[in-house]
Amino acid sequence: MTDLFADLEWRGLVHQVTDPGLRGRLATESVTLYSGFDPTADSLHAGSLLPILLLRRFQLAGHRPIALAGGGTGLIGDPSDRATERPLLTEEAAQANVEGIRAQLGRYLDFGAGPHQAVLVDNREWLAGLSLIEFLRHVGRHATVNQMTAKDSVRSRLEEREQGLSFGEFTYMLLQAYDFMHLFDAYGCRLQLGGSDQWGNITMGIDLIRRSRGTEAFGLTTPLLLKPDGTKYGKSETGTVWLDPDRTSPYDLFQFFLRSDDAMVPALLRWYTFLDHGRIEELDGLTRDHPERREGQRALAREVTILVHGPQEAARAERAAEVLFSPEIAELEEETLLAVFADAPSSSRSRSDLDGPGLSVVEALKETELARSLGAARTNVAQGGAYVNNQRVDDPDARITREDLLHDRYVVLRRGKREHHLIRFG
Repeated sequence: MTDLFADLEWRGLVHQVTDPGLRGRLATESVTLYSGFDPTADSLHAGSLLPILLLRRFQLAGHRPIALAGGGTGLIGDPSDRATERPLLTEEAAQANVEGIRAQLGRYLDFGAGPHQAVLVDNREWLAGLSLIEFLRHVGRHATVNQMTAKDSVRSRLEEREQGLSFGEFTYMLLQAYDFMHLFDAYGCRLQLGGSDQWGNITMGIDLIRRSRGTEAFGLTTPLLLKPDGTKYGKSETGTVWLDPDRTSPYDLFQFFLRSDDAMVPALLRWYTFLDHGRIEELDGLTRDHPERREGQRALAREVTILVHGPQEAARAERAAEVLFSPEIAELEEETLLAVFADAPSSSRSRSDLDGPGLSVVEALKETELARSLGAARTNVAQGGAYVNNQRVDDPDARITREDLLHDRYVVLRRGKREHHLIRFG
């Protein structure tokens, strides 16, 4: 066994451990462990990538990971870190989301044959047939209300007089505890992983196993990854950063990590990549001494995009980032070009506008609102601040013709260093 625990500590991935004896177990035996994923959507996101990669680290170190999709608990909703109750999913929506998650997890974990093969389970399989009487006899009698109300996730909601906490949410931690006990019985699972907001739920499961099975189990939590402004990591200005390429393109995923704040880069490199310690420390130094080069961000974006979408898509995304402000933008594939400018202002025009002498660049700058007036547009051109497909325009009488079309349909106008507008010709 490799010294996995020491590596996790070095990477800052150990926040709380229920028993220091876990270190010795991980060093001397193969441990079966699990982490759960709520099916709140049909795709996982950048935040949930962290526990996925944690399961992968354990598997690479010789342990057996279980990925649990919460098709059962997802119908109730985890109150942890929530100020209000989650909207209830329909059974059909929850199951569709589980299938989406199931397909994604196979990219990161090895579900093949062997003693360390990963296992994918859906807790609906054992929770759906569980009767209330059976649940109260075998689970409820081992938990006290005093114990449950002492949990931070419960206490904070009980103190909120307007929102309160529903009975369904209150029992969530018991359902998660039952999951742990079921996985202990079925697979010999002795360790549950989770974010620090899951500490109360994890310890409830450990206590249930101790009381009902007379043996020990363990819990390990990771810190919650927060942005410098204190908000949860995993969202961009345009919303959640998904692992599904149809929801968040490989280019946008690459850009999300490329834009990481300098202060966060050391932690992100440790948590989201499998780069060795020496390389990460080298990138720490480059980020500190030469932040303008963004070496750490580039390595981070490249490694994560390879993990999520593969080396080919990562190379395309990196190439797109490099040519965004160069004439080589004409070499981008259509899909990548559209991903690059997905959030840029755009407009549509008739192809007939390109007939005859073509479309005046000055008029196009004004009509796309890159310039306030024709006079301002002429000034932009005269001062060297106007571009067609990243080619500088020097002549105020220049025109856009069909020869300028990218993929026989698009033209990218730019004013200055960063203001873009994509014109689609029908």
